[in-house]
Amino acid sequence: MAGLRLGPLLRHIDQETGDAATVWVETDRPCTARVRCVGDAGAGGSARTFQIAGHHYALVTVTGLLPGAETAYEVLLDERLVWPLTGSRFPPSIIRTPDTASEQSVRIAFGSCRWASAPAGEKDPVGADALDTLAASLAADPKAARPDVLLLLGDQVYADETSKATRRWLAARRDLREAPGAEVADYEEYTRLYYESWLDPEVRWLLSTVPSCMIFDDHDVIDDWNTSAPWLAEMRDTPWWQERVVSGLMSYWVYQHLGNLSPTELAADELFAAVRQTPDGTDLLREFAARADADPAGTRWSYRRDFGRVRLLMVDTRAARVLEEQRRAMLDAGEEQWVRDQALEDPGSYDHLLIGTSLPWLLPPLVHDAESWNAALCRGERGERWARFGEDLRRRADLEHWAAFPDSFERLATLIAEAGSGPDAPATVCVLSGDVHHAYIAEPRWHTGGPDAHVLQLTCSPVHNGIPRSVRMGFRFGWSRSGRRLGRFLARHGRVAEPQIKWRKTSGPWFGNQLMTLTLRGRASTLQLDQARAKRGGGVRLATVLERNLTESE
Repeated sequence: MAGLRLGPLLRHIDQETGDAATVWVETDRPCTARVRCVGDAGAGGSARTFQIAGHHYALVTVTGLLPGAETAYEVLLDERLVWPLTGSRFPPSIIRTPDTASEQSVRIAFGSCRWASAPAGEKDPVGADALDTLAASLAADPKAARPDVLLLLGDQVYADETSKATRRWLAARRDLREAPGAEVADYEEYTRLYYESWLDPEVRWLLSTVPSCMIFDDHDVIDDWNTSAPWLAEMRDTPWWQERVVSGLMSYWVYQHLGNLSPTELAADELFAAVRQTPDGTDLLREFAARADADPAGTRWSYRRDFGRVRLLMVDTRAARVLEEQRRAMLDAGEEQWVRDQALEDPGSYDHLLIGTSLPWLLPPLVHDAESWNAALCRGERGERWARFGEDLRRRADLEHWAAFPDSFERLATLIAEAGSGPDAPATVCVLSGDVHHAYIAEPRWHTGGPDAHVLQLTCSPVHNGIPRSVRMGFRFGWSRSGRRLGRFLARHGRVAEPQIKWRKTSGPWFGNQLMTLTLRGRASTLQLDQARAKRGGGVRLATVLERNLTESE
């Protein structure tokens, strides 16, 4: 009998019609996966599994749902009930569809950087998991306000920083004295990371009942992935890198990317169709992943989702880079044009524009100036000796955010100003980011020609990870007046042009395991920041540390 190995994950809900959704599962053998909606005989869907590297998956399109309803569902494999799990302590998994006939609020929770939680009974070295804690609070009170969608902004798994349990599993499989050591090496080892992260009971239930959108960051493949052309050349000279990056992209396509797509997009996806039509899609997917690594401009991982009058653009800031030093760009020309087209399409059709990018656009000013200075050194602004120093520093200090791609930073600022201006301007333009293991709000001001919309950088990480005390102090100093002065000194040394905007931190920084939640209704926007904290007497809770109206500037 077929068994459920991982999932279900509720991924996409049709926001236009409110009558369809997608549900992802991994099974332990070939079978037909069926989603059966409880109490609604007309709703449901089924799909035959497809095979990748000996693993079996299905992405089921559920149709016939009622708009504006909460519908419990079950999963059957070859007509045998496998979800909910026998004896489950969690409420039923539900699909909650939007009421397309009336204005609805949209709640969007987001964060990044999640190590898998420690096994039950073990002390967690980085504290309570914010995603676990959110799940536990929702399970304890099913009527509590819950997110309409969860945005996971990168580092859903850590291929280069494995747990003790995973290292033991790897050691039983191969000799860890040989590269890449205790990091993952191939597709099978990537599946282990997803099991470790998503079989966590609380997270498994949460992902079964709250839709999710995902995008990768560096640790999904390796720290500082695509930081520079010399870095990439060195990695490609190692005997293990090709298998690592191809397996990383293959597993991302299966476990994260497919669920980001709508049923219409899935129906038009030639690779998805080909993989489902062949008994074993491994070679097809491997060839695709190899091409995507060799020619990033030929693959688009970015995508758009509309939630009523809220437009979300999830932007790939890792694989789409141009690394040639004199042409460095965060996004290749085709990707950048796509982002521009999506942001400017049909002005007036949205009240809020959200740009999801794993890497923050606006950093502490000292960090921004240090990265711009470093970029100038690396392209030879101060000569060859400084260029060599700059490349070494770039890797050691992770200087690879938007500021390290100055032209891309400026073009994004220009696009935001354009999208946020005019009689049809949205109320807010928010850049949603993670990566830097703390949370803050920053607000830019244009020297000339600023937008009508309120523009904010909303940064929230980690969901479950740590940050050294020295790095905390560095980020705090980066926002200070002294830090700003030091940053401008570096910028002058690098002959860096002044950016078209200035910005200031208006809330934060906060350190801890945390999630931000945007609530958008009409042109109103509010933000809440919750941290996972220990309760007196045991247990954990989500503590609200910020509630703020974002519609107006501070």
